Amino acid sequence: MKHYQANLHDHELPSGKYQALILKPPKKIVLLIFALLLLTIIPFYYSSLSNSFFLRKTIPNPPSLPSSPSYDEEAHEELPTITNNLKCDIFSGEWIPNPEAPYYTNTTCWAIHEHQNCQKYGRPDSEFMKWKWKPDGCELPVFNPAQFLELLRGKSLAFVGDSVGRNQMQSLICLLSRVEYPIDVSYTKDEKYKRWKYTSYNFTMASFWTPHLIKSKEEDSHGPTNTGIFGLYLDEFDEAWTSQVEDFDYLIISGGHWFMRSMVFHENNKISGCHYCLLDNVPDLGMFYGYRKAFRTAFKAINSLKNYNGITYLRTFAPSHFENGMWNKGGNCVRTKPFRSNETQLEGASLEFYMIQLEEFRTAEKEGRKKGLKYRLLDTTQATLLRPDGHPSRYGHWPEENVTLYNDCVHWCLPGPIDTWGDFLLEMLKMEGIRSAEEKRYSRDRRMH
Repeated sequence: MKHYQANLHDHELPSGKYQALILKPPKKIVLLIFALLLLTIIPFYYSSLSNSFFLRKTIPNPPSLPSSPSYDEEAHEELPTITNNLKCDIFSGEWIPNPEAPYYTNTTCWAIHEHQNCQKYGRPDSEFMKWKWKPDGCELPVFNPAQFLELLRGKSLAFVGDSVGRNQMQSLICLLSRVEYPIDVSYTKDEKYKRWKYTSYNFTMASFWTPHLIKSKEEDSHGPTNTGIFGLYLDEFDEAWTSQVEDFDYLIISGGHWFMRSMVFHENNKISGCHYCLLDNVPDLGMFYGYRKAFRTAFKAINSLKNYNGITYLRTFAPSHFENGMWNKGGNCVRTKPFRSNETQLEGASLEFYMIQLEEFRTAEKEGRKKGLKYRLLDTTQATLLRPDGHPSRYGHWPEENVTLYNDCVHWCLPGPIDTWGDFLLEMLKMEGIRSAEEKRYSRDRRMH
């Protein structure tokens, strides 16, 4: 995504008659003073401003996105610029050691899901908790819980997606626990739909578990891979969440890994195809077909909400790190350090999931703009790709437990790498006012011309 940037002309000093009435100095002196003042003021002003604007550089040499008539290239390409050296993409960088981390533990935070409680279940190393993300060219502040809660005083935030989205919410609860724990204000006892309230700040946080983002149901508990066959209704909303989020100020939508399982696609009240279903006379359209349609329908649901005026964040795909086998064929994740950015790259299915998200996001963003809705890209993919060391692996249960659980290289240990997703989110929230003002100014300028 392109930066939304301020125009240097907004900060030019007054000149002309007012200065002439005071001293009438020689023209060269005036120019020299003007230049010195600009050199003094601009770095201080933009040192904080530039952190809020981010480009999409999340993969080495990213392929060009296919052109689409629904993507308003002119609106993005013609945004006013500052200068290249003042830009900062907070999502492109490296992991660096942070001996001060973690900022909570598995004994101080009760919100950690059992299967992500790696320290409890005997993970022997701890270095995976002691890293922070360092963007190229700027700093990303470590999460400040008091600042976050103050920014969201009187607001509401909902996570919409699968169990990795729930993983993110639990990370946020733990990060905030240094200031306050929430109370449970859920409308139901179903753990798939939770609501938490921070009473001192009148801030509500919720999670809506929807693994495919659209209406879906298990149609066969076995299927070709013994993980079930799920029916996806590609043109129907999942009303379990779409009927509940209209009053929220912020939505964070995400999804991905469930689309690798066997699926049957339903469209226009009939079966249109499937992904690895091995059913007679049902064409295999592949998982990416269903993935694209699901995100398109989910975004359509958001844009169709009559009273929704919030900001929608797409938290981009979080790659898994199975090595030496697939997830159900003995694959595991046993690394203990992050990758450097030149040691791996986004590829294969993960790259395709990511690119589809960006394409559908841009289409939804354009449609939402017509209603005054805002979309933001929480582009965590590159930072997450570099953390093969952050998964539970076999440390999500006791070794002697009689359970059938695969090595978990999809979810994330807490404390762990995805605590940095909170750093990203807070930085975006802090800069939201500046970005919104720039968008309004740019829209006004375009109308005037």
